[in-house]
Amino acid sequence: MTATVPSADGTPIAFDTYGSGSPVLLVGGAVNDRTTVAALATVLADAGFTAVAFDRRGRGDSGDAPVYSVEREIDDVAALIETVGGQAAVFGHSSGAILSLEAAARGLPITKVAVYEPPFILDGARPRPAPDLVDRVNARLSADDRDGAVELFLTEGTGAPAEIVAAMKAAPVWGWFTGLAHTLPYDLTICGPGNPFPADHLSAITAPALSLSGGAGEAWMKAAAQAVATAVAHGRWEEVPGQDHGVLNAPESLREVLTTFLK
Repeated sequence: MTATVPSADGTPIAFDTYGSGSPVLLVGGAVNDRTTVAALATVLADAGFTAVAFDRRGRGDSGDAPVYSVEREIDDVAALIETVGGQAAVFGHSSGAILSLEAAARGLPITKVAVYEPPFILDGARPRPAPDLVDRVNARLSADDRDGAVELFLTEGTGAPAEIVAAMKAAPVWGWFTGLAHTLPYDLTICGPGNPFPADHLSAITAPALSLSGGAGEAWMKAAAQAVATAVAHGRWEEVPGQDHGVLNAPESLREVLTTFLK
């Protein structure tokens, strides 16, 4: 049964809980809501954890605020942690991984933090998105061009080849993407202009950290995952064999590595 908790600004945040045991908060990335982490929540519940899948603000059954800030999303994470007992482990995917690391760096009561392919861009790893990308995506949304906003986010923000984006546009998933297009500026804001790697900031994280990348993923994401493990005080990196950035579609591939770390 879905419940809600008010964030610090009063915005209701919707969440589902699975299983019983030590709590683990699941933080999705761009064009994700609580349904896209539900299968992983089931896997973790089966392994003896209380998995918490939630709608980040602006998505699903959660509310939103007129003005976005990363601080409000961190407040949302804090409210959920308080609701499930005052402390919790966190797993974040993609831009949700950056949000998870940011929450840990700011001192939230996070016992352990696991992240999968946070989209930081190391110098020379790939072309950086232009600093004004979030403004251009917002402009397309203001013009009610949700297709254009998603296409711009994918081609420039994630570096997806144009032919791959064209194939996505012809698939049913495109309607899902455009339905959540209004939240893309949130993820771009979390990543920061040009997706810089904040090594000094990450060094403030004191919780044990596990940084993951997929064996079938892109080299720039592997480099970012490895850099995170190096930057945090108690970090390590592991590779998930055979997986790419869409690892949430194969949640069983994360069972052993996550349960071993989170126990």
